[in-house]
Amino acid sequence: MARRRFLKAGLFGAAGLALYSGEIERHWAVVHRRTITLAHLPEAFENTRIVQISDIHLDAWTEPFFLRRVVHAINRMKPDLVVLTGDFVSIIPDHFQSSFHTQPIAAAWQCAKILSGLECRQVYASLGNHDISVSVPEVTRALAAHGITVLNNRAVAVERDQARLWMAGMIDPSDNRPRPEKAVPESIRKQPDEPVILLCHSPDYADDLLRSPVGQAVDLMLSGHTHGGQVRLPFVGALVAPPLGKKYTRGWFQFGHMQLYVNQGIGTVGLPFRFNCPPEITELTLTGKQ
Repeated sequence: MARRRFLKAGLFGAAGLALYSGEIERHWAVVHRRTITLAHLPEAFENTRIVQISDIHLDAWTEPFFLRRVVHAINRMKPDLVVLTGDFVSIIPDHFQSSFHTQPIAAAWQCAKILSGLECRQVYASLGNHDISVSVPEVTRALAAHGITVLNNRAVAVERDQARLWMAGMIDPSDNRPRPEKAVPESIRKQPDEPVILLCHSPDYADDLLRSPVGQAVDLMLSGHTHGGQVRLPFVGALVAPPLGKKYTRGWFQFGHMQLYVNQGIGTVGLPFRFNCPPEITELTLTGKQ
């Protein structure tokens, strides 16, 4: 009888944990706020607020209603810029194909349409490893058609009161063909009073970047990819970390002149569970004051 009671309690506990991880925490977006000091930030950009989300993975497993909820939350925050750091869609394994009504390319268009509800006029995106595997041209086309500036190995200037900072973006380096020199060309690197913010999906690429001339010009790198571990056990941490996301799993890191922030993501991969690692909306406030 004791063994039966123990097994029954274990089953109820497992069911409760699955319910919490799959339905409650997975749909419970938290806002993480941080002030980022950039040494050469022009006065015109003082207190600029950037909101970042990442790893949406629409429809596998992120439902459209949840992304709409996140968009509404961002609109209430009234940011100056919004950045989206990759994995708008998911690669669907063959054994899961029948579980999803929306295939990845259609999901990219649906995702972009929902994101077009962002009221901020300046929305920038970079692509992640799943986007690459699905189709760089199609995912790019969907986002661009809905007013989102996709930074595929290029940079654009954000101008204010005759001052400017640069938003640069790389296609995820997991394709083994990173092009940092195109994302941050030499002409930008020679402007000391024009900070560079780089969108790069995979955070562990920061180590390679720092060893290059490009890395010396990047002030802030914004990444995702890891989902913060997605399932984090007390005293253990993240159970699984992806390639190029094993070292810098979540949060803020400082590398001398360059800083890195890793967003925990909105969606999930593998299974629709999050534990001790809820979806994240990041608000970064820029300052030049030490």
